Amino acid sequence: MLRDKLKQAQLARQRSDRRGDAADLAQPVLRSPALTSSTHRQSVLPKSVPQNVSERSSRRGRSSQPLPKPEAKSSQPLQPLVKAAEGADAVTVPILTPGKVPSLRSRTSRVGSLGDLPPVQHPSGRLGEPKREAPKKPAKRMFGATLLNTDEQRLLSLLEMRLPRIAGKFDALLLVVVLSLLCIGLVMVYSASTFVAARCCGDPSYYFQKQLLGAALGVCAMLVTMRIDYRQWRRFSLVGMAISVPLLIIVLKFGTNAYGASRWLSFGSVLSFQPSELIKLVLALYIADWLARKGNQVGTFLYGLAPFVILVGGILGLVLLENDMGTAIVIAGLATAMFFTAGANILQFLLAMSCGILIFMTQAFRGYRLLRWIGFVDPFNPQYMTNLNLQLYQSLLALGSGGWFGLGLGESRQKTGYLPLPHIDSIFAILGEELGFIGGTLVILLFLCLAFRGFRLARRTQDIYGALLATGITTWLVLQAIINIGATTALIPYTGVPLPFISYGSSSLIVSLAAVGVLLNISRYIQEPETPALSRSITIAFRKKS
Repeated sequence: MLRDKLKQAQLARQRSDRRGDAADLAQPVLRSPALTSSTHRQSVLPKSVPQNVSERSSRRGRSSQPLPKPEAKSSQPLQPLVKAAEGADAVTVPILTPGKVPSLRSRTSRVGSLGDLPPVQHPSGRLGEPKREAPKKPAKRMFGATLLNTDEQRLLSLLEMRLPRIAGKFDALLLVVVLSLLCIGLVMVYSASTFVAARCCGDPSYYFQKQLLGAALGVCAMLVTMRIDYRQWRRFSLVGMAISVPLLIIVLKFGTNAYGASRWLSFGSVLSFQPSELIKLVLALYIADWLARKGNQVGTFLYGLAPFVILVGGILGLVLLENDMGTAIVIAGLATAMFFTAGANILQFLLAMSCGILIFMTQAFRGYRLLRWIGFVDPFNPQYMTNLNLQLYQSLLALGSGGWFGLGLGESRQKTGYLPLPHIDSIFAILGEELGFIGGTLVILLFLCLAFRGFRLARRTQDIYGALLATGITTWLVLQAIINIGATTALIPYTGVPLPFISYGSSSLIVSLAAVGVLLNISRYIQEPETPALSRSITIAFRKKS
């Protein structure tokens, strides 16, 4: 019995000791980061430590004294104190709260100053203050590119033009094609114009000499434009428009009327100039610059389609007043191709195209053009074989009599008074008669090669201005060749436009060669694309075998 009572008393004493230990537990506090490594967890020290915990801490050389509770102040928030012992030195460090950063160097400890200790650094870099990042304003983006205002675009374009660039090699194949067409043209002008020149001027080589002079001037112009960076023409495109448009107005009043159209400005009896040929190149330069500056606004009606229609429509109106339907079609074609390439809205583009075609059709079925439509439908009907349709009829006879290999150079019969204008608009018919189907096919292949190289340059050009300019010039030359060859072969109704580089005409030849020089300069700054997958796989297989 006595033993049981002793055991019960001992158990009651142990229960009371446990309750007292639980009541004496203090709030957990954090150790100072200045005294504890950041890689260890922050320990929690109770106010009253059990015996086993005290023994462990004494083994490590640390004090097991309970921490005093901080006194709360009514005017300031509670700042609990941490008591840490490192060896024999013990300090009290206040816990820093966000928003209020006390000076650690002004605080003193029981043993020494905190000046010997490193300051407490917050991960943000400032003492006791959380990291606050300023909100970033998202940049306005459209089509994956940051939009720039007008001033920024202007400054960027000026900076790009001032930056020097290393020019590479020009497109040698394009130059060979153009020079081949030029040589063929000189030969055919001499062959086709001998009879007309002897009868009118008394010199069989009169037109050939003038064409040779125009070719020399054109080659010089090509060499000059080939050396000038094509971006520099952006500065002079507006000046060119300011010169060319008044010339189109002046030619209506003071121009020389020939072949039913007022297209030439004559300076004496030797020199004559056709402003409608100059406007093709100047308009290509200006529209390329204008569309490049517009950027994404090209797809809008107010800033894209409406100004474009007003600009091109005004120029086409002046050209149509000269009774020059063929040149108007070429100008409309090159401008439309450039506008479509720049990113025009499809619905607006189709609507504008429909309106433009209706306007052209109203002009095409008026006056002598209506008779040409009738002759186009049935060119071999005797009742439709008038002076207006005689050119188409004789052109078909010349092509048919040439056969596969032609009658021989200089042996054409249609040029001896049967075919009107054999050295200008109808020169392809003389070429087919003398050189046959083979010669005509060779000329067509050269123009196809010109189209391929020109549009290839437009695809590989580094900036939008160069791409639009290459597109416009290539469309102009190729479309003019299509109209001339198509009218000669009765594929389209007859209209008078010269065949580029082949037909007689110094104005057309000089301007066309200058435009080719711009294309050659663009080819010096093209960016080579990646190797196609097929050729890359073949190259890799070949290297593995070798």
